[in-house]
Amino acid sequence: MKVLYRLNSAGYQAYLVGGGVRDLLLGREPKDFDVATDASPEQVKSVFNNCRLIGRRFRLAHVHFGREIIEVATFRSNQEAAKQDDRQLENGRILRDNVYGTLEEDAQRRDFTINALYYGVEDFSVIDYAGGIDDLHNGVIRLLGDPESRFREDPVRLLRAVRFAAKLGFVIEPATEAPMNRLAVLLQDVPAARLFEEVLKLFLAGTALETFEKLRHYDLFAQLFPATEEALTHEDHEFPITFVNRGLQNTDKRIQERKPVTPAFLFAVLLWEPVRLRSEALQASGTHVYEAVQIAASEVLAKQAKHISIPKRFSYPMRDIWQLQSRFWQHNGKRPHRLRGHPRFRAAYDFLLLRAESDEVDQAEADWWTRFQERWPQEESPQAEEQQTQGRKRRRRRRKPKNTATADD
Repeated sequence: MKVLYRLNSAGYQAYLVGGGVRDLLLGREPKDFDVATDASPEQVKSVFNNCRLIGRRFRLAHVHFGREIIEVATFRSNQEAAKQDDRQLENGRILRDNVYGTLEEDAQRRDFTINALYYGVEDFSVIDYAGGIDDLHNGVIRLLGDPESRFREDPVRLLRAVRFAAKLGFVIEPATEAPMNRLAVLLQDVPAARLFEEVLKLFLAGTALETFEKLRHYDLFAQLFPATEEALTHEDHEFPITFVNRGLQNTDKRIQERKPVTPAFLFAVLLWEPVRLRSEALQASGTHVYEAVQIAASEVLAKQAKHISIPKRFSYPMRDIWQLQSRFWQHNGKRPHRLRGHPRFRAAYDFLLLRAESDEVDQAEADWWTRFQERWPQEESPQAEEQQTQGRKRRRRRRKPKNTATADD
């Protein structure tokens, strides 16, 4: 509201736009707020001291309020660029777009009708140039303009269509839906780092399972996780798809209960089947199980990086989760206690539970570890008791050497 009022006071048009308006009209809590204005990025910066300009593809102003950031974008135009550098396209895909225009032109440049809604504080009204209100009431995801052209401009819109449909419980309008399977291959041209961020949005919105099913329906999942799709398509058993489904259900449940979810566990679930199959092939040729999983993990992650760039802060825990699986069959001596003390034990144990629920491994194995933890809580494990005992032991004082001096000395 401060951004809107201050820009209005400075003589500029300013509107709340996009997902914030959409979610408020649906009675949902918006995750963030975006503002559209006729002020250029440089003019926005002159109004706010707490403003930074970012981006080359789309020049944006970020107004900072502590940790909160309000993104302010200048109205964009459909007109041809006056300068060659202002708009760049390659095979129909927008690489750069800083051609500014009017509010109505900006509305036509939005992706979906339900995201082309503007709220202004001058008269507290919602402005709708694209029929977004009707689509919002009817539960429809509709692209603005020719669907094929708009998907080619930015192939990530294919993923956004699925995400909004799953998140909002809407249906994708037939004309928008028609080219989606055919154009799925366009995702191969999207940078792997950008797809990582999009995948997090897809699977961490509380509707991961439905999103997964829709992605497979439109041949999009195969572009994101080709090795997993290949494994699931040609698998003879039911447990791989059951495992993924249960893992995504677990993710949705944790999000609904406002519990933390780590992307490492999510990606470990999504990539487990190709890792498992490759590991089993290596073991069949004589490789030790631990080394086999290690090699399989490296190969699968290297191939996956060509499609989605997974940061090391997530790929390293994924490796631990996978490699610890073979150690759950070691019940003798102090091995269970050492495993219990591993920093990734809890995630690996939860992973084992999913495997058991999916009939990939014997449920009795998971039950053994559940009973083990009940019998030996971490804080009361033999190692902890031993460490506490050692901590209580006093250091022995050194004895002073006996005084052997004689009277003659």
